[in-house]
Amino acid sequence: MVFLLLFVTIPLIELYFLIQVGSEIGALPTIGLSILTAVLGGALVRVQGFSVLTRVREALSRNQVPALEMLDGAVLLVAGLILLLPGFFTDFLGFLLLVPALRRLLMSRFLHILPDGPTPPQDRASSGPQVIEGEFRRERD
Repeated sequence: MVFLLLFVTIPLIELYFLIQVGSEIGALPTIGLSILTAVLGGALVRVQGFSVLTRVREALSRNQVPALEMLDGAVLLVAGLILLLPGFFTDFLGFLLLVPALRRLLMSRFLHILPDGPTPPQDRASSGPQVIEGEFRRERD
């Protein structure tokens, strides 16, 4: 239901803004402005994507799982796809996703709604001996 609402509402918002801007500056400048925002957004996504790729490589070299970096890359991918859509409203949303602080805020909100995963193993030296409780019995052959 939410996706249906988005697929109807967003194109209507885009049409409204395109008509408003087109009536002010004309049809060809509006088309040119829409193409310019797509090209500029694509270039910015590319630059930030390489930055995320560098952070992924650094995390892997430290033997860490680059989970947040991968999520950051996924949000950048969504931003790039949104920026390719013609229109000013989606371009505005795409450019908002290109702001690193807003991406981190969005990711932190998303991570808070996810269920907790397995807890990472703790350092055995600081937590004392590991005790596993259970019962056993010997069976004779």
